[in-house]
Amino acid sequence: MKFSRERKAVPPVCSCEAAVEARPRRIDLRGVALPIVAVALWWALSAAHLVKSGLLVSPADVLRTAYEQIGSGALVRALSASLAREACGFVIGASAGLLLGGTLGLSRIAARIVGPSFDTFKQISLFAWIPLISVWFGLGDAAKVVFLSLAALLPVAAHTCDGIHAVPRKYVELAHALRYSRLQLVRHVLLPAALPSIFTGLYLALIYSWLATLGAEYLLVAGSGIGNLLIDGSEQFRMDLVLLGIVVVGATGWALNAIARRVERAVLSRLHISNQ
Repeated sequence: MKFSRERKAVPPVCSCEAAVEARPRRIDLRGVALPIVAVALWWALSAAHLVKSGLLVSPADVLRTAYEQIGSGALVRALSASLAREACGFVIGASAGLLLGGTLGLSRIAARIVGPSFDTFKQISLFAWIPLISVWFGLGDAAKVVFLSLAALLPVAAHTCDGIHAVPRKYVELAHALRYSRLQLVRHVLLPAALPSIFTGLYLALIYSWLATLGAEYLLVAGSGIGNLLIDGSEQFRMDLVLLGIVVVGATGWALNAIARRVERAVLSRLHISNQ
């Protein structure tokens, strides 16, 4: 909410503080210490041949397989197919979740009529819908997108509704005192106050839909994708292909996580600046 207030004169920042702020931020590498140690231990075990089993392949074999998969284009095609399904399911599910959560949060009638059914719907395991989805939509991309949309819808709807209900009552009372219309109340009070909770739902939806992508590709096996790459590696007993798929899945999830956090910080920061 925007309020006119008298700004106090701010003393100039001293040169020492400005020098500290001007220093470039150091990159924290502590988070990569454990992966580096794990890869080094894995490399040492495979090089010493302490584990004589086809279940443990060397990192060099995984790198060689990655080079072959990238060179042939198979890895790029599989990852592109998975990300396309992820994006489609996330957009559909998040949009429906925002609409449903906003309706439940803003309308008391909808909360009383639809709320109990939605609370029951949330308790059903996501993978319990796969038999029904496979019968209705088959085993193709349509079934997978529907499954991913369900995975994205639930957290967005729940956090949007909870975020609106968690807005302090005094904010609403102040808006009524200022004679805000219903649209102004939603735009300038409810939405900015609930935005952190909404972003939490969107962040969880992005992660859940990526995890659901692998589950859908594993259980609804038609088509290409990273999940099918893991299945092929398992069926052919190629642990190098399986480990490559796991690394790609983890790296992609980390990238999605980083992008979502960066977008969240940028939007909230801009909103905070605009409200000052």
